[in-house]
Amino acid sequence: MVSQCGRYTMIYNGEVYNYQEISHSKMSGFSWRTHSDTEVILENFARFGPSSFEWFNGMFALAIWDSQDQKLYACRDRIGIKPFYYYSNGGEFVFASELKSLQAILPKQELNYSAITNYLYLGYIPQTQTIYTSCHKLLPGHYTVVGKNGIEEIKPFWQLENHIRKEVISDEAKAKTQLKDLMEDAVQKCMISDVPLGIFLSGGVDSSIVAAIAQKHKQEKIKTFSIAFREGRYDESGFAQQVADHVGSDHHKFTVGEDEGIEIIHDFLNIYDEPYGDMSGIPTYLVSKLARKQVTVALCGDGGDELFMGYGFYTWAKRLSNPLLKPFHPAIHKILYNADKNNYRNRSYLFNYSKSHLNSNIFSQCHGNWSLPEVEQLLNTNFTYQFDESLLPTSRKLSETEQQSFFDIKNYLAEELLPKVDRASMQHGLEVRVPFLDSNVIDFALNLDDGLKMKKGVQKYLLKQALYDYVPAEFFDRPKWGFAVPIQEWLRGKLSYLIDDYLSPSRIEEGGILNNEMVQLYIKKFRGGEFFRYHRIWLLIILQKWLLEKHLTFAPENRSAHVYSK
Repeated sequence: MVSQCGRYTMIYNGEVYNYQEISHSKMSGFSWRTHSDTEVILENFARFGPSSFEWFNGMFALAIWDSQDQKLYACRDRIGIKPFYYYSNGGEFVFASELKSLQAILPKQELNYSAITNYLYLGYIPQTQTIYTSCHKLLPGHYTVVGKNGIEEIKPFWQLENHIRKEVISDEAKAKTQLKDLMEDAVQKCMISDVPLGIFLSGGVDSSIVAAIAQKHKQEKIKTFSIAFREGRYDESGFAQQVADHVGSDHHKFTVGEDEGIEIIHDFLNIYDEPYGDMSGIPTYLVSKLARKQVTVALCGDGGDELFMGYGFYTWAKRLSNPLLKPFHPAIHKILYNADKNNYRNRSYLFNYSKSHLNSNIFSQCHGNWSLPEVEQLLNTNFTYQFDESLLPTSRKLSETEQQSFFDIKNYLAEELLPKVDRASMQHGLEVRVPFLDSNVIDFALNLDDGLKMKKGVQKYLLKQALYDYVPAEFFDRPKWGFAVPIQEWLRGKLSYLIDDYLSPSRIEEGGILNNEMVQLYIKKFRGGEFFRYHRIWLLIILQKWLLEKHLTFAPENRSAHVYSK
């Protein structure tokens, strides 16, 4: 779209939900040509410049060309719901929503070793990094200005830390009312659509409150979608059906087993363009495929766990910060590692960390990823770890659980969960909106007392209290599974061929990255009964698959550098 003055041209991916409010409050009396959020964004930029970015509440990646000053302004939404990849080399600047678009026009790419370390440690590639040294991601809440000679500046227009207030919200009754009002408003804004709309419904707390509110504000039955696994202990479809029956939605489910996993595994991995280890992307991919047959837009419950402390991470953050236990962490690590029980060994590395990596280590080990000491042994190349976990100063001191929550919002949510949903849904032409990441909901959650997020051992306490006004509490009296995928069983069954195809000694040597002796040791342990190691094995399979299928080879003059040639 070109601005009315003719100076600015914009391309844009996403939705801004408060565009009507901005059009009235910031540009009252302006003669609009359309009723679109696109025009509101563009004309506000034409009048106010980059300062207008902070007003936009929604999900977006955009670029605006200033034909007069010959500058490009590029921007990514506050939390990072929409992606923005770029390559910059002097006066050449290339950008896209997917890394494959950059790969298509760049002749050579050098492998980023720090990204591989982060991938094995976290399960994804965080922050500005990509698998290639010359390609980057624009951070959420940031914009960049590009001139004739390249990038002139990259600046934040919105940061989590700046939204921390000195006083927390601690009155439970008032907080519950406020949360319900904010969620009602957020869901209704996300429902504005002139195409068919549905809900991803897992039967968990987050998706259930979104579905309940959405159905409350819709006269006709809203369509809800879920995925079931034939492996019984992972099947939550009955809970999703129970919620759907209660709220009155038109529910649809898709049942998945090993055969379906085998059919889609390669297609699923190819949509990410770089190593990506979150196996919950498989049901996300499948539920998106199912939903797109009937709707064009879907709402999901992402963000609830990070904002309202729904993971076991937060309990561990509190435990590991106990000053009485800190001196004994190395000894506890050794005791647990040498224990006979697998679940003890699996938790041993939670106690083996450096002070600056506490939050990332909690995240890594709760997911069953490789620890940093293990990664250093595992890589057959120069070990590099570049990952900034620091937080900006805030107006009040953050608790250990709040610091972990911040880590998850800025990293796990922004660079793993949201890209998972974006790639899986857009692959099928489905737009997914995220009510929990409405700016007002985020502001509320950041300043909610910890005691209302986790109370008497109940995680997401206040959110659950709000939910129970819509759906009976007894529906949720069960352990949390989330989008659990039976990869452990599949790797011991029909997907075991992936271990043989990608992790055999000859294939490890061909990839050139991994220490073959250590890989074979872990495979032996996994197949010998230490099944808790399945996620580490999965991460290796994904990395090897990517390396081998991208035909990365050592540059003969420098065995520490990999180069990808088209």
